Amino acid sequence: MRTLVVYESMFGSTRLVAEAIARGVADAGAVQVLPVSHAGEADLAGYDLVVVGGPTHVHGMSRPSSRRGAEQTAERPGAEETLEPDATDTGVREWLSALPPIHGRAAAFDTRRHAPALLTGRASKGIGKRLRQRGYDLVAESESFLVDKQSRLEPGEEARAEQWGRALAGSR
Repeated sequence: MRTLVVYESMFGSTRLVAEAIARGVADAGAVQVLPVSHAGEADLAGYDLVVVGGPTHVHGMSRPSSRRGAEQTAERPGAEETLEPDATDTGVREWLSALPPIHGRAAAFDTRRHAPALLTGRASKGIGKRLRQRGYDLVAESESFLVDKQSRLEPGEEARAEQWGRALAGSR
């Protein structure tokens, strides 16, 4: 099984989740992990499973304005957050909108604050919806991985992401 994991990450937590998911899926075959800024070059038809994830911003997927907000957060004096390379470039929302229709299997994930989803929203819901609109069949319920107020992964979330990846690999 060939798997592609595409992610958008502002401060690194979503990248860590994407890498953990890839480790979990790797037992089932080849896995490639790409930031969304490089995903436009990928031939999605060559993959048996496409896993897409991003951070939750303002109850959903990031927008150019929310990415600028993340950039401003990282630039403020004394900020603990460090912006990922290409974080303010194309986001998952824009990448998914530009995808041609294709039939395939997919899954969606997000990172969000550790609070009820009703309060935080979930980017993975929008990601999953866009994947279905492009012709993908979702092989699993979308999944959220939790971060603290400084956007760092909560303890155990990286291991949980790897476990979710193993479950995805078994959903053939």
